[in-house]
Amino acid sequence: MPKSTLLSIDAFAKTEEDVRVRTRTGGFVTLACVLVTIMLLLKEWTQLHTVVHRPQLVLDRDRHLKLDLDLDITFPNMPCALLSLDIVDDSREIQLDLLDEGFTKTRLNSNGKAISTEEFNVHNDQVDSSQLPEDYCGPCYGARDQEGNANAAPKDRVCCQTCDDVRQAYAAKGWAFFDGNNVEQCEREGYVERLQRELHEGCRIRGKAQLNRIQGNIHFAPGRPIQVRRTHSHDSSLYAKYKHLNFNHIINHLAFGPPQKLDSNPTTGSPLDNHHAIVEQDPHSRIFSYFAKIVPTRFERLDGTVLETAEFSATAHDRPLSGGRDHDHPNTLHLSGGIPSITIYFEMSPLKVINREEHALSWSGFVLNCITSVGGVLAVGTVVDKLVYRAQRTIWNKKSR
Repeated sequence: MPKSTLLSIDAFAKTEEDVRVRTRTGGFVTLACVLVTIMLLLKEWTQLHTVVHRPQLVLDRDRHLKLDLDLDITFPNMPCALLSLDIVDDSREIQLDLLDEGFTKTRLNSNGKAISTEEFNVHNDQVDSSQLPEDYCGPCYGARDQEGNANAAPKDRVCCQTCDDVRQAYAAKGWAFFDGNNVEQCEREGYVERLQRELHEGCRIRGKAQLNRIQGNIHFAPGRPIQVRRTHSHDSSLYAKYKHLNFNHIINHLAFGPPQKLDSNPTTGSPLDNHHAIVEQDPHSRIFSYFAKIVPTRFERLDGTVLETAEFSATAHDRPLSGGRDHDHPNTLHLSGGIPSITIYFEMSPLKVINREEHALSWSGFVLNCITSVGGVLAVGTVVDKLVYRAQRTIWNKKSR
């Protein structure tokens, strides 16, 4: 019978069963190979079901979108009535006095406990405009031109009907308002008395705002903001009068963008969460600064869900208003000037990080790794078995002589 041509290309030549030698050592090597193979296959199976993030760095083409700011900060020695929050960016867009919209202010007593809602309402008396005469026109105390009121129609008169109107008029002039003492409207509304009661309280600020994706700053400062042409300042007259006031603070939470709620990559919180900035030496005249580098980030989940958020790193710094040498670093000099405040300088990266959820191993990779693991273990086992067998034969031959 002619031989098949396939016999000449058979790479798996067989040996007869009668010429094979089985040893106990070979059995131990076989059991070890089986155990190692099972362990490797289990590890490959685990990797097949493991979800990892594959980061990719791309140019951020979504610069037109807004960036959400989530802020929760506590001031132990600053009353809510004296705090103001502004956001200024390089586009010259200014968001003034944000605490009046989008943020909640919780008054704190001297022990740091929140004051009840009932007590809060008692301290914030409402103005009853029905008690004023119909032709009442409140004085502006020189902050606005009221000389033409005598001959003007009622609708054309320049008036300051409320305490807030007087404060705004003073702010527009850049005048110091202090606590509103001897201002008719403020005393009638109970503003002066209420402010005196709240001067020894603290405040907790919580809320959200939207930022442009460019460079800018977020700052807390004392008093109403004053914006005159290109100049931005604050009326810090009342703050300067009371030396117990200061901007010592606790950042309970600070984040840019929505929280990351991905099971395979749980969030660990922002770098400034639970950050305490408490200065003992002259805290009244202290400026606190934070420098945040923000990187837009997108998370793409396996189920198709996409989360647009941002991650950031931050550096904290503080200095006295008077400037001078740094006590910890004698060769470092601080410049003087400014007003007591907290400023968060933020800068957006032009690049975006895209984190895609993927399986650590594909099915083809799983099969390939399994074959490689089995083949590798068998090859190593064969070499070990041959070495042990030859060593045993050599020892036996020496003993038999």
